[in-house]
This record gives sequence, C-alpha cells and structure tokens, in this order.
Amino acid sequence: MRNDPRPEGTRQRSRDAPEVAPGSGVSFVMPVLNERAYLARAVASTLAQDVPGPLELILALGPSTDGTTELAGELAERDARIRLVDNPAADIPVGLNRAIRASVHPTIVRVDAHSELSPGYTRRALETLARTRAGNVGGTMRAEGDTPFQRAAAQAYNSPIGLGGGAYHAGGEEREAESAYLGVMRRRVLDEVGLFDETIRRGEDWELNLRIRGAGYRVMFDPELSVTYRPRESWGRLTRQFLATGRWRGELVRRYGTRNSVRFFAPPALVVAVAGSGAVGALQAARTLRGVPAVLAALAHVPVAAYAALVLGFALARGAGGIRERAWLVAVLPTMHLAWGAGFLAGVARGARDTVDTSRLSGRNTPLP
Repeated sequence: MRNDPRPEGTRQRSRDAPEVAPGSGVSFVMPVLNERAYLARAVASTLAQDVPGPLELILALGPSTDGTTELAGELAERDARIRLVDNPAADIPVGLNRAIRASVHPTIVRVDAHSELSPGYTRRALETLARTRAGNVGGTMRAEGDTPFQRAAAQAYNSPIGLGGGAYHAGGEEREAESAYLGVMRRRVLDEVGLFDETIRRGEDWELNLRIRGAGYRVMFDPELSVTYRPRESWGRLTRQFLATGRWRGELVRRYGTRNSVRFFAPPALVVAVAGSGAVGALQAARTLRGVPAVLAALAHVPVAAYAALVLGFALARGAGGIRERAWLVAVLPTMHLAWGAGFLAGVARGARDTVDTSRLSGRNTPLP
C-alpha cells in the first residue's frame, strides 16, 4: 500500500515522472559550509560516478571560515565540470535552489559535502528512476567514522535504535517511501513543485518529498543505492546538530500536523519521561512522598530504567573498537535522543524561528581522537 500522508479525498491520482532522453546528462548539487576536511573526498566520489552522458557538479558555497572556499576554488580550477555559486546566507535549501537554478541537465542528484557516493550509485539511480517513473529515488545512508567518537556516532546512525525506522536507515526491500536521503530527481518535477522551501532550514528533504508525493509522484527507496555519511566530529557538534534538527521537526509538526510519522514523537516522549523521573526523584529525596502515592510515583522511573538498559545492552552487544568506542556509544545515543526531543518540544511550543544548525558555523571540522 502506498505511504500517503494526505487525508482521503485530497490525494491526486498517481502520476509518472517525465522521461528524459538517454545520455541527457546529470547535474550534481552540493551545499558546502566549513567542510575542508571532507570536501575533496566528496567531490572525488561524485566526479568518479559512471554517468551515461555529461555531468556537472555545482557547489553552493556558504561563508566558510576553515579554508573550504579556497579549496573549492582549487578543485574547480582542476576540473571544468565543477561550477561554483555563492550561498551567502549559508542556508541549505537556499544553496540547493541556487545550484539547481544554475544547472543545465534534466536530472538532479543531491549530494552532501559530508558524504561519499558509492561506485555505480548514479547509474543505478537513473535506472531505477526510468524503471519506476518515480519523482525521486534515494537509498541507504551508511554512516562511517574515522575516530572512536565518530565510529560510535556512526553505529547509532546505522541502528534503528539511534535514528528510528526511516527507509534510508532501516533498509529492506525496494518500496515507496515517505522521504529519500539526498535523492535523485527529475528537474521538471522539482520545477513543478517549486524546488526546496527556503523557509525550512532543517528537514527540507522531508518537506520537499511531501510536496512531490502530494503532486502524485512516487518517492522510491532502492536498497542497492548507498551513500557514506560522516557524522559530526565531537559531542558538542552532535548536540547542536540534533537540537536544531529536533526544533525544525517541531516546526514541521506545527505546519503539517499528523502528516509527520509517529516515530518522530518518540524522542520528545523520552524527554518527558526523564523529566518526570527526575521530578519524582526530587520528591523522594525530600521525603514528601509516602505510602501508596510513593509506590505509584516510583513507576515513573520504569521507562527511564528500561531505556538505560536498552542503551547499555546495545553498547555491549554492538560496540566495537574497544572501551572508548563503547563508552562513546553509551553517551551518543542519549545525546541524540534527548537533544532532538528537547529541540522538538521547543519547536512545537514556539516554532523554529531563526534556529540554525551551528555545528558547521565555526571552527575547523578536524576529526578529534
């Protein structure tokens, strides 16, 4: 059954995306901000793609402070397929739209400066687009790390315990999906639905795919497609990333309500459970609870204890690479969940307003030990 969030009676009949001529070319679009440590690898994996026809890579350059802009200029000088556009506001959807508007080919492939495309990714995606006539096709995010902290974060990303059951995290068979990681899209479909919403700074992919599906096009998950993703390099950066992401998800709930998947409500439920357990603990320490009320109130600790056991069990069963990586995994999972959940509650209550993911805005993205 098709995964369609719209109420009965508002759905358009399923439509096939327009076909394009074989070998008509592909435009890769990549927003870039403070990615000097990763940009060369991301660009190399993109330019190495086996594309039937011409390709171009358009880098939308935000105001980086770590030498990324200079490196991008050097890469563009070495390869004429690389083109540069400015993104002074640094917002991802703005940069993506600037790159798309500057593109010349009928198929758009979104790429990320913190990711690397697997060999054959684009050719496979083009085949799936042509076969399914979908409006967007995406695959699996395969997180990898270079340090104990990044490897722990990658394990959390790759597990349903970490980021939930989205198709591009959970894997499985080819199927229609709610959204797509990065995505390979027909330019005419993007033009029809209005490109990325520039008022949404996080969750812009989900919102775009909501409109693609609302226009009647399919969004497909192909498990044969794989993208390597490098998580944030430190605990502080990861925390800021998930706070901002959660707050924008709260904003999307304000805008789209029940069209959001129920899994998005698990982290805020955990935050409420932790807060309730903490409040009961304070009352118990003050000895203000006695008798039956004290026994009933103690039940507030059960969900938190169960969650802690789940995290510890996961770290012991799945953690690899020694004690440091396992210890980081114990810290990373609650950080991701609680930061995202706290951001979500703030977003629902007050909206995202001008919330920005500051994990990329300052300092050098040099992997830490």
